Amino acid sequence: MTEYNPKQIEIITVTEKLFAEKGFDGTSIREIAKAADINVAMVSYYFGSKEKLLEAIILYRVSAFRIMLENIQAEAISSKEKIEKFVALYIKRIYQNRDIYQILHYEIINQNRTSNFPAFSEIKKNNLKLLEEIIKEGQTEKIFKENCNTVLIPVIVIGSFFQIYNNKKFYQELLSLDDDLSFENYILNDFTNNMSNIILGMLIQ
Repeated sequence: MTEYNPKQIEIITVTEKLFAEKGFDGTSIREIAKAADINVAMVSYYFGSKEKLLEAIILYRVSAFRIMLENIQAEAISSKEKIEKFVALYIKRIYQNRDIYQILHYEIINQNRTSNFPAFSEIKKNNLKLLEEIIKEGQTEKIFKENCNTVLIPVIVIGSFFQIYNNKKFYQELLSLDDDLSFENYILNDFTNNMSNIILGMLIQ
């Protein structure tokens, strides 16, 4: 995982919020510098360009997930419990870092930079490999089916999350969730449990 100093992390955090609010193209280097309380030259000094800053934001957020996934994979628990922990962790990470996921979604849909630079693609592939290892454990234990499509698991989780999050008002009314705290509790508890059941339903024989 790339190491950043406190000032770089501050710039990354500020820029992430600006990109989420105004989009990549709608945010200027000058606005980033002002929000981070630095001069414009410092952005170039630390990151080189606005595109490289976007790359740094993505790598900073996504790389941390790999370490957490490695910890789950190494735990002395059943493969079923590992999948449940993976789903819970994944949803929590998406919820906590929804700004960056919204940025990624916009970039990919509009095929501007697409955020598919090699380092990001490599992290995604490595995370999938760790998930595959957990599933292989379950196959060895005769718990999981042999023909499991690992690639679809993150797609189903993130797609379901944003279907609800991007239609938050509708689902708050539908599910009788009175405020943002109730919505958050629903996402991190009921929604997470339901997603675990859906994913395990795909995997268990």
